[in-house]
Amino acid sequence: MTLHIQNLSRHYDDTLIFKQASLKVEQGEFVAIVGESGVGKSSLLNCMASLDTWSEGQVTWTAPDGRVTDLGRLDESTRARWRRRHLGFVFQAFHVLPHLDVRQNVTLPLMLLGREDPQRVEDLLDAVGLTGLGHRLPAALSGGQLQRVAVARALVHRPAVVLADEPTGNLDPTTAAGVLDLLQQQTRENGASLVLVTHSTVAAARADRVLQLRSDGLYPMDPVHPVTGM
Repeated sequence: MTLHIQNLSRHYDDTLIFKQASLKVEQGEFVAIVGESGVGKSSLLNCMASLDTWSEGQVTWTAPDGRVTDLGRLDESTRARWRRRHLGFVFQAFHVLPHLDVRQNVTLPLMLLGREDPQRVEDLLDAVGLTGLGHRLPAALSGGQLQRVAVARALVHRPAVVLADEPTGNLDPTTAAGVLDLLQQQTRENGASLVLVTHSTVAAARADRVLQLRSDGLYPMDPVHPVTGM
């Protein structure tokens, strides 16, 4: 299972955000993406999830049977089904549903797949430090607690790829380390890939590869040459 972006470019109106970004994420790989504020890291992650459109390039998904799907050629409902089945996403802005309690928010990906696994939900709530808070509504939680809800929700259905946008940005160092431990443990346990956008050098240091997004593409941190041949 691989997620592959090739020569991806993104514009907003006439403004270039980034161009010629290429990356192939292999099964089980942990990739960290860093870069200056405003360079388009979140936009790149949204394109990888086919949540956003891109101006040029291609995003493809290779299934375990070797079948390749060009996500750019799918209609929105088919893209949504692909995300529902294969993808977990930790949003920087959380995007928890305010009318659902913590347990219901975490359960939502399973519900959309027609599955039930209450023990899995409770185990994840315990793992992210939300034991006993499953009945609370999001309005009663702190920013750090909402971040942990988002992490648990992204992992609950055991996705093949987890995309995480600053998942430790609202957490204290101890809790942040615990969340990173959980993300790594869960993705490795399930043979999943993890792509992390972060400003944290501590978080990035855990990755198998660290790439820097610039306006003209993705570069390995050292040496500073474009990522090619992917």
